[in-house]
Amino acid sequence: MLRRRVSGRRRALVACIAAALVLGPVVWLWWASLVPDVYSVTDMGYPDGGGGPIGGSHDHGDHAAPAGAAHGGSGARSVTSLVADPSRPADVSVTLTARRQRFALASGRTVDGYTLNGVSPGPVIRAVAGQLVQVRLLNESVPDGVTLHWHGVDVPNAEDGVAGVTQDAVGIGQEHTYRFVARQVGTFWYHSHQVSHVQVQRGLLGALVIATADGASDVVDVVALSHLYGGARTVNGQERELRVAVPSGRRTARIRVINTDNGQTPVWVSGAPYRILAVDGTDLTGPTPVRDRYVLVAAGGRVDLGIAIPADGTPVRVQIAGADIVLGGGPTAAPSASQPATAVDLLSYGRSAPLAFDPERPDRTFRFDIGRRPAFLDGRPGVWWTVNGHLFPDVPMFVVSEGDVVRVQLSNHSGDAHPMHLHGHHAVVLARNGVPATGSPWWVDSLTVGNGETYDVTFVADNPGIWMDHCHNLVHAAEGLLAHLMYAGVTTPFVIGGHADNDPE
Repeated sequence: MLRRRVSGRRRALVACIAAALVLGPVVWLWWASLVPDVYSVTDMGYPDGGGGPIGGSHDHGDHAAPAGAAHGGSGARSVTSLVADPSRPADVSVTLTARRQRFALASGRTVDGYTLNGVSPGPVIRAVAGQLVQVRLLNESVPDGVTLHWHGVDVPNAEDGVAGVTQDAVGIGQEHTYRFVARQVGTFWYHSHQVSHVQVQRGLLGALVIATADGASDVVDVVALSHLYGGARTVNGQERELRVAVPSGRRTARIRVINTDNGQTPVWVSGAPYRILAVDGTDLTGPTPVRDRYVLVAAGGRVDLGIAIPADGTPVRVQIAGADIVLGGGPTAAPSASQPATAVDLLSYGRSAPLAFDPERPDRTFRFDIGRRPAFLDGRPGVWWTVNGHLFPDVPMFVVSEGDVVRVQLSNHSGDAHPMHLHGHHAVVLARNGVPATGSPWWVDSLTVGNGETYDVTFVADNPGIWMDHCHNLVHAAEGLLAHLMYAGVTTPFVIGGHADNDPE
């Protein structure tokens, strides 16, 4: 009997040891994946200088950037100091009031979401190049707080609208004012960057157009903001075709397509050829007429189409992934065509032109490799995105100095496409899968990197700050597909979490 008891105890002990050996690593992985309730993005991950100097110490808790002096120390600059001229009066002043409410689309469909000034999309903000734009944001009833990010506009860092990085989320009853000079000309948009994967999808967004001072008056200028509300494709909030009158004497149109969703959007034209005038707010050089091909607009991206309206008044149809814009009217029906079989390749479209810097002599060279693997993320088991083999928050912090020529290789082995969006900068595409770009300089702030693809891009680090570099499939960003571009010596007083419950993704 005694031998049986001892044997039973031994078996139990062996079972406990075996369980500990199996469960111990799992428990450790779970514990190691937990993200603090409050942290600074400058304390995330590890610094990557891209072959250039990093300087300073990254192992501190003072919210300084890895390459910077200690917070408040000699030479440090806070993101709060990176603003437009505070003494300059505004040329364009707008007030936007954010609400959580039920609203109706033009079709009558009701949406339980968010509005700006009672509508979604929010009001189109228009400015002329050189004007100072001032936007006062009021939060009337958005419970998680709200911000405004100026997507594609290279604003001063304090105005970037990222909760926990450049400001605190604006709580109910609070307000925040943004100020920036409209230095770029083109098509842009704005959206919340607080719980963005929810708030953008449910309506906190709008268009921003910056025109030249001598803009052509004979051009029909049309904003075409594409957005899915509960699975319903809309253009400017309308599910049905959007009809645009063409005044007598106007024979050209500029269609500003804005893709605000998480996936690529195909766009094509029936009834007339078109040219791709601009991508992500930057004009292309030597755009040529396109027929029977479509253009893919990256998530977060924009394309401007130039269309010659037929002299006989025949209407033209612009087809945006199932939602249409019809230019012109009259007794003739607008032609319609199924999506063409071939896409325009922007790598070779248009005419080449020299750059103002030498991308073959970069000061920093970075790798941004997107993968996926099973793991715990903040205590949750799943298959998660990785950056250079690392899981959030142990991701690289790309450190640069002002004036650096930066070269980045973006590669994707994750099984899904990712529209990568860098805040505060535009990069020019040099090559795809090793094939050099031969067309117009293709400047982007939102670039789709397909599964198995590799892109080489370059830019000049000319806008100091702490900038997000993330997937604009905002669900992917919320799942950890993000990093930051950080300038040496720049600090932030803001934290993720904290009293404002900052949660940018």
